[in-house]
Amino acid sequence: MNNRCFLIVNPTSGGYSPRRIEEIVATLRRRGKVPELLLTGSAADASLFARRICTEAAEPFIVVGGGDGTINGVLNGLAPGKATLAILPLGTANVLAKELGIRSLEDAIRKITGGEARSMAVGLLEAQEEKRYFSLMAGIGFDGAVVEDVRLGEKRVVGKGAYVLSAMRRLAAWDREPLRIRADGREVECHSAVICNGARYGGDFVLAPGADIFTPGFQLVCIKGCTRRTYARLTLELLRGLVPTEPGVITFPARLLEISVPKAVQVDGDYAGRSPLRITAVEKFVKVLV
Repeated sequence: MNNRCFLIVNPTSGGYSPRRIEEIVATLRRRGKVPELLLTGSAADASLFARRICTEAAEPFIVVGGGDGTINGVLNGLAPGKATLAILPLGTANVLAKELGIRSLEDAIRKITGGEARSMAVGLLEAQEEKRYFSLMAGIGFDGAVVEDVRLGEKRVVGKGAYVLSAMRRLAAWDREPLRIRADGREVECHSAVICNGARYGGDFVLAPGADIFTPGFQLVCIKGCTRRTYARLTLELLRGLVPTEPGVITFPARLLEISVPKAVQVDGDYAGRSPLRITAVEKFVKVLV
């Protein structure tokens, strides 16, 4: 593993503090790493930094300090198959960190300095002329609309609670229009869907236990019931740590999905516009330390 690493940090992350980053940099140096700190100043910087690093470094080793949104920004600046990535969980939910078994900053540092590199598969979302990679999931319909309505001020104050507040607003303005998905040639109609590249959703909640970030392909979770009650029962199951068994929800594997009905879309917890769109699996996109 290359000892030189680029530390891309989002200073607006909930777990960020200058002192904490100074301590992390000092620890990495003591353990033989040569970190170069890059602080993002806007949402676009993570991608811009990653693109520049992949252009200039022969073996780019990037450590991302932030949440899943910051990680997604870095992903979308990488040259496919070239970089090695490590995660410092400083964000609101840190879902990818949990997929990688990272429970603390101490865990993260141990992996940065002595972890094993494994190839991670990602999803590629194509909408009109836009392309966007994602590591965890893409949500379409109710899920996308909730993320679209999240207010930054609420997120800064109440963290994950901002998504609950947004969901309550969306429940009040209920959309019953169905969503039609073509998945590996199979036609499915549902109210909303989550295309899962990883098992977890929103934190420790296991939505798609059959999904694996190291195996190309998705678990498509379709919420067929268009009632508020269906979503309430699904939420209760997740909160109780149960794998969803709600009869209004079906799950099956897929590698190619096409959606033509215009609905709100989120990827890795950030709003990503509206369908129509196409989603494909991309194998061996980046190596991650585990």
